[in-house]
Amino acid sequence: MNKNLLPLTLGGLGIGITEFVMMGLLPDIAKALTVTIPKAGHLISAYALGVVIGAPLLIIIAGKYPPKKILIALMVMFTAFNAFSAFAPTFNTLFIARLLSGLPHGAFFGVGSVVASRIAQKGKEAQAVSLMFMGLTIANIIGVPLGTYIGHNFSWRISFAVVVAVGLITLLSLKLWLPALEAAKNRDLKAELSFFKKREAWILITMISIGTGGLFTWYSYIAPLMTEVAGFSAEAVTYILMLAGLGMMAGNYIGGVLADKYSPAKASAALLIAMVVTLTIVHFVSANQILALIMTFITGAVAFSLAAPIQMLMIQSAKGSEMLAASASQASFNIGNALGAFFGGLPLVYGFDYTSPAYVGAAMALIGAFFAFWLIKSNQETPKPNKVPATAFH
Repeated sequence: MNKNLLPLTLGGLGIGITEFVMMGLLPDIAKALTVTIPKAGHLISAYALGVVIGAPLLIIIAGKYPPKKILIALMVMFTAFNAFSAFAPTFNTLFIARLLSGLPHGAFFGVGSVVASRIAQKGKEAQAVSLMFMGLTIANIIGVPLGTYIGHNFSWRISFAVVVAVGLITLLSLKLWLPALEAAKNRDLKAELSFFKKREAWILITMISIGTGGLFTWYSYIAPLMTEVAGFSAEAVTYILMLAGLGMMAGNYIGGVLADKYSPAKASAALLIAMVVTLTIVHFVSANQILALIMTFITGAVAFSLAAPIQMLMIQSAKGSEMLAASASQASFNIGNALGAFFGGLPLVYGFDYTSPAYVGAAMALIGAFFAFWLIKSNQETPKPNKVPATAFH
């Protein structure tokens, strides 16, 4: 791995742990703070809301500064607010801490994506971006299971302390290894915001928000799917999640290669169609344990292979507004998280079994693919260059 990219991977690791470990810690936090599990679930929503608010807002505020300084400031915020979470005495204070913890998430990935693509070897920009997102996959393989184990057996507060430790290591690595790219000169905020006046921007945002929601219809309900339908024990769920994480890691790499070889738009369209197919298969084979495990790996791989292509697609579509657009894609991912969990739960409310969210996810991925093909068609007359424009930083 390029040492210059390691700080971005570490940042992704810390962000991935704090985002996903909450799912496993809900029973422990609910018991400790004397609230119901559904109310504790609001802490997940609080983090997602923080991402949606913070992604564009922090970029607008900080975009005039050099990217290295921005990333260090964002990681300071991330580390401090997770420390706040570790010591939060009540549910309300923890809710606020989770909201604040989510603020730097999208901005970090937005700035980090542009930095990774700028320091990458020519023709390997998407693969460099995928190395940053690899931190999220490592979090799902190691960090989240470890944090969940610590929360169950010791204290959920120690789980957040682990996140703080990762944040401090990331800060040190950013200081030592990340290249000091210069800030954009003569920044025009009005021109940057004009990105959101383009039809292409809203096609992308809709594609990400709905299409990637297909992942979260499946992932949000993977535990009951595996216990109630496949017949695994509750103790096996941790290992099944690790298997999904391994699939995500493999898919993350594959997605970067595909985006560099064929173009981010074509890779995104193909992978969304692949998600339709895999989620449909999940619906039919989940009662068989062996096939359920195989599809857990494959679905994780297909779903997470979208991360780098979509991020590169957003960057390439926003000449002069790369960081803002890349952060907006992260906000869109979290909208997809919320939509996927909500729509995936609707058939369960009406009495359908735990395979039904996969059908909903397939439908959402198909809608996302429609928008991807629309984008390809609309861009055929004005193809985008593979390299991030040199105007990103001067």
